Amino acid sequence: MMVRAIRGAIQVEANEREAILAGVTELVTEVMERNRLTTDDVISVIFTATPDLTAEFPALAARKLGFHDVPLICATEIDVPGALPRVVRLMAHVETDRPRQEIQHVYLRGAVALRVDIAQ
Repeated sequence: MMVRAIRGAIQVEANEREAILAGVTELVTEVMERNRLTTDDVISVIFTATPDLTAEFPALAARKLGFHDVPLICATEIDVPGALPRVVRLMAHVETDRPRQEIQHVYLRGAVALRVDIAQ
């Protein structure tokens, strides 16, 4: 097994608790499915949110999906003028046998614009 990092992001509809939880649930689920992972494969996940998202911690969505024993942390993204608003990003560290070129990075909704080079 190797340790790999998987990136992902989603633009959520509003700075509302349910919108953040729904968006992060969608993002985490897609990362897990596309990379054929279980929570036992996940070492840790770092979530960042743009400064305009304050209604809920993104990590709560992962906890609700069963990430009970996985270390999770949330942070605020750098407030760059003109940056895409209402974005939650993640970087998951996982154990996998998949080579780096087979890792599926996931960018959803408006966040596709952030990394058109690697978004599937």
